[in-house]
Amino acid sequence: MKSTAATKQTLIRKLEELHQIPTIPAVLAPLLRYLQQPVEQLNVHKVTDMIAQDKSLAVQCLQMANSPLFGRWQKVESLRGAVVSLGFQRVSDIAMSCGVLNMMPREGGMDPVAFWEHSLGCALVCRHFARKISFGDPGKAYLAGLLHDLGIIVNLWVLPKEFQAAFELAKAEAIPLHEAEERVLGFTHCESGKLLAERWDLSPELADVVALHHSPQAAGDHSGIVALVALSDLLCRMSGLNYGFFEARQVNLLEETGFAVLSRYCPSLGTFDWARLTFELDSYMDEVHSLVRAIYRT
Repeated sequence: MKSTAATKQTLIRKLEELHQIPTIPAVLAPLLRYLQQPVEQLNVHKVTDMIAQDKSLAVQCLQMANSPLFGRWQKVESLRGAVVSLGFQRVSDIAMSCGVLNMMPREGGMDPVAFWEHSLGCALVCRHFARKISFGDPGKAYLAGLLHDLGIIVNLWVLPKEFQAAFELAKAEAIPLHEAEERVLGFTHCESGKLLAERWDLSPELADVVALHHSPQAAGDHSGIVALVALSDLLCRMSGLNYGFFEARQVNLLEETGFAVLSRYCPSLGTFDWARLTFELDSYMDEVHSLVRAIYRT
């Protein structure tokens, strides 16, 4: 195994060349830019038209929009119908998840289905958690949870053998993946994700979530949403929506750094009903498992 310093230099060089990492699907870049505008300036027809430019994306978007996870109990037949019934922000977030999902290597050290179960689960928990504590925009929280692990995709494409070694170490010792990455690679998916977020010109909030969700105290102006994602990520990993392996650790959310950071934004967090949230999380799990498997087979 090469030294971690050399490995990190290899990552930086390959990222700069960007020969191995697939680019963000063409329809998503303008879609993401468009969605940065205030909600009142967005047009449902334009969002629908942008999604419809990619047939595969539109089909996957419809499939997810018809899931009970997104509140649909009657079949939606058209993309426009999905946008109208669910709201363009949510449908666009679904489109984002499907587009980025297609970037995941089908082979490698990590089960792609487990990865997307964790990502979608974290997105749903972030949205639910944000609503419960009246934190900002639940839609933005959903997208932040969905994209927080972009760096794992980077590592799988750029340094697959080295990342697989880190993944096997995490699984063998039942430790958090980012700790195993640090030991094997000399950096974590947070650092590689930050480089990709900059390449994609993600918003500063999303870029900080990708880069700092394991160290929310360092997030500065965006520490609230970063902490929200950090806690949601931990809840998912401890509740079965993980990377496909169990982490042998005891967690007290009240002692987590993310809790202290988020409490500055939400004083009511101290009396929050964590047991109820954990119970509600259980209801997501079966549907997330079946939905991700259905989407990934398309």
